[in-house]
Amino acid sequence: MPEDQPDIDALVSYLAREVPEIGQLRQLEKFSDGQSNPTYRLDTQTGQYVLRRQPPGELLKSAHAVDREYRVIAALRDSEVPVARAIHLCEDRDVIGSMFYLMSYEPGRIFWDPCLPDLQRDERTAIYSEMNRVLAALHDVDVAAVGLADFGRPGSYFERQVSRWSRQYRASEIEPIPAMGRLIEWLPANLPADDGKVSLIHGDFRIDNIIFETDSARARALLDWELSTLGHPYADLAYQCMQWRMARDCVIPGFGDTDRVALGIPGEQDYVEQYCERRGLGRIPDWNFYLVFGFFRFAAILQGVLKRAVDGNASSSKAFEYGALAPVLARQALELIE
Repeated sequence: MPEDQPDIDALVSYLAREVPEIGQLRQLEKFSDGQSNPTYRLDTQTGQYVLRRQPPGELLKSAHAVDREYRVIAALRDSEVPVARAIHLCEDRDVIGSMFYLMSYEPGRIFWDPCLPDLQRDERTAIYSEMNRVLAALHDVDVAAVGLADFGRPGSYFERQVSRWSRQYRASEIEPIPAMGRLIEWLPANLPADDGKVSLIHGDFRIDNIIFETDSARARALLDWELSTLGHPYADLAYQCMQWRMARDCVIPGFGDTDRVALGIPGEQDYVEQYCERRGLGRIPDWNFYLVFGFFRFAAILQGVLKRAVDGNASSSKAFEYGALAPVLARQALELIE
């Protein structure tokens, strides 16, 4: 049995006792994608559900917080942000070896290639407009009204995040990446003044973390909330805009030199302007810093993926490929500085 495969007998017994409304478990199948928390589809007497758990083995501090994921999707249930339905959280690690939660299974489309090659031009435009809408809606959530006022520390977001991801990178470092060392020095010395903006942020807002309806551009569910917190909304926006600058041929493909106008996909500046218009914002100062931070943070995340692969508890078979992208992203961040 794979190391991250739950004990089926223990799971069946627990679900029958604690979540009897979902019916008896008939089949459990692991989703092949996802770099952090192992995720499974459950087929039961009443339908299909999703189980998401922490990976086995030793974990970095504050990583793989499935309890936070569960809390945020439960809080957003009646908001303008599309999420799966939160069903049950199990914090008892003795049941299957780690915390896990259940949520509804949301059928639909996931797009792994940001160029959307299988769609028509107007469909691509609609998909990107919908992504922009979801991101703006997320950042407009009244966190106090949905019970998330204590979901993170307000203020000094970038200062704290640079410190956090510098530590996380050092804790997962296998061989030193010189570009990461330079970024760890540059970022604290170039922090923009705190403008007081605080929103609920997703932390991994990408096209492949959204399920779209099968017959429209409407988003059905925003997935993978592990890195969500209260923070600066421009971190989410810049993180997504990295895809405009990433190469076509890497394991996480970007646009590269693609003619986006011909495809009906907005350019980075147009996408940012759409977001600002939706939120009633003016020009975004210090945009280059936010992009540098985004590349640095993503590189640190992928270094953690590589460390889990080396340690033998990665969730995806592509973990080594993803980990190899960390120095590439770090060098791209340096190019933005230089």
